[in-house]
Amino acid sequence: MLRRPAAALLRSLTPHISGGVGATCRRLPPPIAPSILARFLSTPTSTSSSPPPSSAAGRDEDADDGENPGVSGDDGARLSIAVDRSGLYNPPDHSHEPSSDSELVKHLKSIIKFRSGPISIAEYMEEVLTNPQSGFYMNRDVFGGSGDFITSPEVSQMFGEMIGVWAMCLWEQMGRPAKVNLIELGPGRGTLLADLLRGSAKFVDFTKALNINLVECSPTLQKVQYNTLKCEDEPVADGKRTVSKLCGAPVCWHASLEQVPSGSPTIIIAHEFYDALPIHQFQKASRGWCEKMVDLAEDSSFRFVLSPQPTASLIYLSKRCKWASSEELEKVEHIEVCPKAMELTEQITDRISSDGGGALIIDYGKDGIVSDSLQAIRKHKFVDILDEPGSADLSAYVDFASIRHSALEASEDVSVHGPITQSQLLGSLGINFRVEALLKNCTEEQAEALRTGYWRLVGDGEAPFWEGPDDQTPIGMGTRYLAMAIVNKKQGTPVPF
Repeated sequence: MLRRPAAALLRSLTPHISGGVGATCRRLPPPIAPSILARFLSTPTSTSSSPPPSSAAGRDEDADDGENPGVSGDDGARLSIAVDRSGLYNPPDHSHEPSSDSELVKHLKSIIKFRSGPISIAEYMEEVLTNPQSGFYMNRDVFGGSGDFITSPEVSQMFGEMIGVWAMCLWEQMGRPAKVNLIELGPGRGTLLADLLRGSAKFVDFTKALNINLVECSPTLQKVQYNTLKCEDEPVADGKRTVSKLCGAPVCWHASLEQVPSGSPTIIIAHEFYDALPIHQFQKASRGWCEKMVDLAEDSSFRFVLSPQPTASLIYLSKRCKWASSEELEKVEHIEVCPKAMELTEQITDRISSDGGGALIIDYGKDGIVSDSLQAIRKHKFVDILDEPGSADLSAYVDFASIRHSALEASEDVSVHGPITQSQLLGSLGINFRVEALLKNCTEEQAEALRTGYWRLVGDGEAPFWEGPDDQTPIGMGTRYLAMAIVNKKQGTPVPF
């Protein structure tokens, strides 16, 4: 039961409240009584940072309104109002001094400040590499001697030719289908595919069957690939189509694998694609596994921190740990997990399972848990990961064990083979015979380039035959790079696994 003064006050307000007894429409509140208004204006405002009274405190005051008449009913009321300004927005002083930060750095800092906390390494990588305006890959050609790093196709034409041998062998195992989707993920400058098409040009039935699909998000690299593949646009009934004059096959570009039309047997090439997918890093701490994040220091520079709270990506860490032995987990203090690699592998597996075909994945990595491999490369040199974001390539070792488990869990209709070393792959496909044939008809300068390229593709460590400057000694990547195949079980075991 309400005490009389409070009940009287409620009865006097009821007709003016929307939804009150007898109310048919919303009405404006009554004007403030002159006596109350005068008391309000005469009450000094408080600048105290103490919080306003809670609802519980308000209920206690209502309960005591008979003994402490702060509010009276029909004959006036006493009010004491305090305004708390502590929660008002207080913008920082604005500086008109020009900032030396790049647009990407400003963007990254704004994300961190907007969230009032750090971002994951995966988000940092994604912005640095593929931000539409300032991403590392988006507006420049980063490959080759004049770029930031050299990949196997840029080292020698023999690499693309050997991958062409693998693709043709798989096509034979599929029963020589009249149409096949040849998909390359992250084609770079298109060098691998161009060498593949040139090397297989004599096998007319194979090249006639090809529909070439390039998964590339960089507009700049799409233009480079267009030129490398000698593409031309031809008119057709419903518009135009792009054709590679290297083999006459139609060429299409897509932002993701999901956009590539399905329904035809598929051959997928993923060379140095997985290593650029964003990773999450976790570090073992006293409170358990904590995610490593990117935050801003007091001087507004980037720094690494550990997340104080569990993050959503812990679900992927749990999944990865499930695939590892207890002995393997005990040896590591850091673990890298790549959810995008798991998801991409599932997409590849689903396509191969339904359409037939296979995928060849070549990258540097290991067949087990990857501990702490994230690195940045600028102009062929390693640099700090947080230094000048967007000016260096970021990549990490590929976890081939994770790819295997992701594929096998996605479908029972595929088999996974490998990984084997790049040296084993290229050697079994015939690179030794190819280099011997090329050496028979070339100049001494060309022969030197062939020997150097051959060693870089299949050798291990520094080339023993090198007589040039020490800082240019060819370093073999034959054992550092691994190859894995995922194929539809109907095709059997792919060459050379």
